[in-house]
Amino acid sequence: MINSYRVIGLTGGIATGKTTVAEYLAAKYNLPVGDADIYAREAVAVGAAGLAAVVSRYGPGILLADGSLDRPQLGNIIFHNPSERLWLESIIHPYVRRRLVEFTASCIHEGKELIILAVPLLFEAKMTDLCTEIWVVSCGSDPQLQRLMARDKLTLDQAQARIHSQMPLAEKAAQADIILDNSSTKEYLCQQIDAAIKS
Repeated sequence: MINSYRVIGLTGGIATGKTTVAEYLAAKYNLPVGDADIYAREAVAVGAAGLAAVVSRYGPGILLADGSLDRPQLGNIIFHNPSERLWLESIIHPYVRRRLVEFTASCIHEGKELIILAVPLLFEAKMTDLCTEIWVVSCGSDPQLQRLMARDKLTLDQAQARIHSQMPLAEKAAQADIILDNSSTKEYLCQQIDAAIKS
């Protein structure tokens, strides 16, 4: 990566507020955002090789009536079975990495000097090499759990399984260049983002 560019790897735990930060950066600063979640969905979209691999492994019952992936059903499989989660990630992560690399190259070609890569599993998927700096969005464990249950309509057990499938937030924060604390108000979060952009 050419050092005259800032490529910010935006990460954190599930339901800590990464999307809020990415949307603010895009809206206020007009920054390009490469969203790993979107690319991960592309990897198992209808017609994709990733979806064919999933169906081959779990059978056609893993599909909805329209032929798309039954994501809640898949989630119940992988978040309670680490070996299955690792298998799925081996299908999805290489695709996501390739798309992020393409996105970054395209932004640099267009003359963008500040690029955001929103990657929830930045550390877990070993994609830190794609960034010049790392921002971790953090919050307390109770707000994280409550937000996740409310957002995805999960039971306590389901939410905890998803949180525990990721690297602990404290470990991510220890490797961050910038830590954004989202335990308080959105206004306070945005003040931190503004300060980080100018740093």
